[in-house]
Amino acid sequence: MCSGRRNVRISLLSVPFCLCGETPGYNILVLSSRLEFVPDDAFFSAIPAAPAVFLLRAADSSSEPYVSKTANLRRRLLRLLGAPIEGKRLNLRALVREIEYSPTGSDFESSFLLYRLLRLEYPKTYIDRLHLRFAPLIKLHLDNAYPRASVTTRLGRLNGSALYYGPFPSRPAAEKFANDSLDFFKMRRCVDDLHPDPSFPGCIYSEMKMCLAPCFKACSDDEYRTEVTRVQEYFDSAGDALVREISAQRDHASADLDFENAAVLHARLEKVKPVSAQLPEIVHRLDRLSGLMIQKSVYPESVTLFRIDRACIAGPITFSTHGGEHAKSQSMESRLEECLGSAPASPAKTAAETMEHLALLRRWYYRGHRAGEIFFADPRGELPIRRIVRGISRVYRGERPEGETVPATGIVSSLPSGSP
Repeated sequence: MCSGRRNVRISLLSVPFCLCGETPGYNILVLSSRLEFVPDDAFFSAIPAAPAVFLLRAADSSSEPYVSKTANLRRRLLRLLGAPIEGKRLNLRALVREIEYSPTGSDFESSFLLYRLLRLEYPKTYIDRLHLRFAPLIKLHLDNAYPRASVTTRLGRLNGSALYYGPFPSRPAAEKFANDSLDFFKMRRCVDDLHPDPSFPGCIYSEMKMCLAPCFKACSDDEYRTEVTRVQEYFDSAGDALVREISAQRDHASADLDFENAAVLHARLEKVKPVSAQLPEIVHRLDRLSGLMIQKSVYPESVTLFRIDRACIAGPITFSTHGGEHAKSQSMESRLEECLGSAPASPAKTAAETMEHLALLRRWYYRGHRAGEIFFADPRGELPIRRIVRGISRVYRGERPEGETVPATGIVSSLPSGSP
C-alpha cells in the first residue's frame, strides 16, 4: 500500500493477527497503519483513495483524537488537512501530528471497526457518538415464580434464567409478534409479581379463557409450568413447535374420523402459520444466535468473514477465494472449515457489549439495501457450509443474494423510516 515510505510505521500497541494463512487484517485493538503528518503533496499521495476508518492525533497529548470513517480516505484528509480555504469548513492542518488508519472493504467493516475504536478512545460517550439504538427483544421471565413475556431493549444477567429472543426491527414489531403469538397460549399477560389468592377477581384475559389465571389459583403450578414450556418451545423453534403440535392433533382427529374437530384444528393451524411466517430469519434465542457474515474485502481475490457467536460479532477474518499453491488439492468447503476451525474463540462478552453488538447487527440486517450476506447456524449449531461457499462467490463477484432474507411486507415493514 504505502509501507515503502520511510514515514510509515505499523502501530506497536498490539500484535497484528493473520488467520487461515491469509492476508493480515487490521490489528485487534487499534488501526493498522500510522503516518507522521507532513503537509506536502508526497504525504497525501501516500494515502490510499479507498474506504477506511481513521484517527487524527494532535501534538497535544491531552487533546481528544478525531475519529471517523470515510468512503475515500485521501479526499477526506485533503479536506481536513489541506491548505485552509476561506469559510467555515473544519481544518485541522495546524493541530494534527499523526494519522492512524485501516482500509476497509465494506460499510459494515467500517462501522464495526469504528465502534471498536470509539469504544477504546471514548469509553464514556461512544454509544452517543455512534447513535446506537439497542435492539428490541422478547424476554421470557423464567426467573419469575409465574413466568411471563415482555418486550425490552435491555439485557439482564447473561447467566440468569431469563431467555431473550431477537433482534426485531422495532419495538412495535416485537410487540406485535409477541401479542399475536401469545394469543395461541394461556400464559399470563399481566406484569405484576403474583401472590395467588382465590378471592382475587381475575382480569379480562381470564374472563375470555385466554389465561390459566394463576392469580386466583384457577390452575395448579404444574399446569402453568407446562404452558410456559409450550411457549418457550414455540419461541425456541420460531413457531414450528406449535405448528407440529396442531398438525399432529389434526391428523389424529382425522384418523379417528372426528372431522369436525379436525376442521377446527385446521383453522387454528391456518392462523398460526402467518404469525410464524412473519418472523425475520435473524430472530433467534440470543444464546443460540450464531452464524457467519460475508463482506467484500479490501484485499484482492478475498472476502471478509465475521463470525456471530451467541449474538456477538467476531472478526474480521480474511479468506482467499482462490487459495494458494498449497490449497490446489483442497475444495473451498474444506478450506473454509479449516479457516473457521483455526480462528480463535471469541472472548466472553458482558451484557452491555452483547447489546451493542446486537445494535450493530440489527442496523445492518434491517437496512433497506444491505451489502453482504449472512448465514445462520441450525439448531445443532452447524453452519450451512455449501450455502456459505455459494454466498462467498456471490459477494466476491458483486452479485445479488440468493433470495431476499428481509421480506418486503409483514413484521419488517414496521421499521420506522430513517431508523438506523
